[in-house]
Amino acid sequence: MPFAEYHEDARNVRTPFVHGSAGSNNLFVVLCVLVVALGPIQFGFTCGYSSPTQVDMIRDLNLSISRFSMFGSLSNVGAMVGATVSGQIAEYFGRKESLIFAAVPNIFGWLAISIAKDSSLLFMGRLMEGFGVGIISYVVPVYIAEISPRTLRGTLGSVNQLSVTIGIMLAYLLGLFVNWRVLAVLGVLPCGILIPGLYFIPESPRWLAEMGMIEKFEASLKFLRGPNVDITMEAQEIQGSLVSNNRTDTLQFGDLKRKRYWFPLMVGIGLLVLQQLSGINGVFFYSSNIFASAGISSSDVATFGLGAMQVAMTGIATSLVDRSGRRMLLILSSSIMTLSLLLVATSFYLERVVSNDSDLHQLLAMLSVMGLVALVIGFSLGIGPIPWIIMSEILPPNIKGLAGSTATFLNWFTASVITMTANLLLNWSTSGTFTIYAIFSAISVVFSILLVPETKDRTLEEIQASFIR
Repeated sequence: MPFAEYHEDARNVRTPFVHGSAGSNNLFVVLCVLVVALGPIQFGFTCGYSSPTQVDMIRDLNLSISRFSMFGSLSNVGAMVGATVSGQIAEYFGRKESLIFAAVPNIFGWLAISIAKDSSLLFMGRLMEGFGVGIISYVVPVYIAEISPRTLRGTLGSVNQLSVTIGIMLAYLLGLFVNWRVLAVLGVLPCGILIPGLYFIPESPRWLAEMGMIEKFEASLKFLRGPNVDITMEAQEIQGSLVSNNRTDTLQFGDLKRKRYWFPLMVGIGLLVLQQLSGINGVFFYSSNIFASAGISSSDVATFGLGAMQVAMTGIATSLVDRSGRRMLLILSSSIMTLSLLLVATSFYLERVVSNDSDLHQLLAMLSVMGLVALVIGFSLGIGPIPWIIMSEILPPNIKGLAGSTATFLNWFTASVITMTANLLLNWSTSGTFTIYAIFSAISVVFSILLVPETKDRTLEEIQASFIR
């Protein structure tokens, strides 16, 4: 059924999910979010794939450690390219078409890896996966923010990061039971289900309004809110906000000096960059060594346990973000990360300088593990999911494409730098490395206290109006 006909019919459709009550209407929005959440599950699966497959891939394809490391890092390279064009694609084609555009190279990328006989197909497939993931990482939080009621926007926005952690955990879990080729075939499933699933959900009403498709905009908004809900006020608010922003549609570089532009851009970029400067990727890179030093023999199982804990804590954050607010969770999260990183740094420092007391060394190793667990808890509670939510909420519509692409690119670029430098820094000084990460986490605390606005219980239009005032 064509999109326009689908939404025209949707005006009169009566399903178990749409009967005019807030609960049933919200349930349909939740179902829309669950469909697009397949994208970040793919994101997480891509991130987690290389960990359980390293030994077998190196053996089967006769790869060197350096070539396998290149295979792992190419997803970041592809993601940076995808992030660079993600905003422009989302603005030109719409949110749904952009996700299809991202899903197709992901599918072909996984198939290329599954049949690879040498590193050339591996590298090509990994780049294709990364390109799709770069687009997904921007488009999904934006789509969720644009369809969600303001009272649920934080909770539903957190589903993005929750899905990423589920994808990572699934890669770890399935990697314990199947070989790397079968795991690559399983990697096709999220995007393979996403493409037909997108056919049954509406396009973002805000994007339709921005494109001047007023009838489709009203049909989409009505479909999301329910046939018995009066959408007049919300529709007028959305259109009024777009009219206000369209006055400066031909944005000049000098316009960025105005607070309504530079402030949300600075907050969005700052949070996404600080998220990675906390060193979370570097810490996960070293987690197996920490587990080994604590006497935990099966590092793969322990790493899966860490991934499962991350899913559980992100789930808790999902339930809290619309109750406690974004800003408070960011401050709490960054504070926990700072203290836990300092605990790990201190443990490694003391382990290096104290005498050869085996009992003391074992105690310090266990403290390192406790610090790592606390770090994952802290990251999952706030600094993991919330920067993506805030980025999707605060960027003005007329610069959202370019600004969102820039913020997403810088997030991926910083993640790449952290991943590439982690091993060098850890060889230089383990305690020094974790101290550096702790300093950046402390900066996140100050940044959140001084600069991050609270967006809880405010419509996207109210948030934009606050920057204008």
